[in-house]
Amino acid sequence: MAPTVTVLDYGSGNLHSVTRALAHVGADVRVAERPQELGGQAWLIPGVGHFGQCVRALRAAGFEAPITDAVAAGTPVFGVCVGMQILFGASDEDDDPGLGVLPGTVRRLPVEVTVPHMGWNTVAWAGRQHAYTAGLPDGSYFYFVHSYAPDPGPDTVGAADHGRTFAAAVARGPVFATQFHPEKSGDAGLALYEGFVREVRAA
Repeated sequence: MAPTVTVLDYGSGNLHSVTRALAHVGADVRVAERPQELGGQAWLIPGVGHFGQCVRALRAAGFEAPITDAVAAGTPVFGVCVGMQILFGASDEDDDPGLGVLPGTVRRLPVEVTVPHMGWNTVAWAGRQHAYTAGLPDGSYFYFVHSYAPDPGPDTVGAADHGRTFAAAVARGPVFATQFHPEKSGDAGLALYEGFVREVRAA
């Protein structure tokens, strides 16, 4: 039976691309525009654009408390791009705080390199085994569009370089998040989503 993955719609995200990719790898995808529509076995938080705009829109939609409650309850939550960044406590891009589900600050990429970092880049797995990334070779290419990124830390699963090394994928408890866009990353991105859906089904 296909596991239900709920994609949060708070006005910031590639909903069509994300839902299509998840459906392609076997998920029963639902879209929630308000808290009472949340449910299913796992949630995905997309995000594009500005950190502050995204986190304010997410709070205005009433999603902050349900997300933190879901994480505490062990519900798998997958954040993508700015949907990853807003899970952190803070960002250099805006004074409004993030959700604080992940510790740390999202920092601007160095001025010495082209920003935004846009296009394909390799991800080096950081020696941490994670079920979602099983089978993905070190140095797999993923698609990035961002100007800010968290530093590597104990939650880092994969790292990339653009002016400095940054966390490209992180995991803590039921939370997994990527700075890159799996839905724009071809076979490697689909394989990552497939691992996510596989593990949700098996849980």
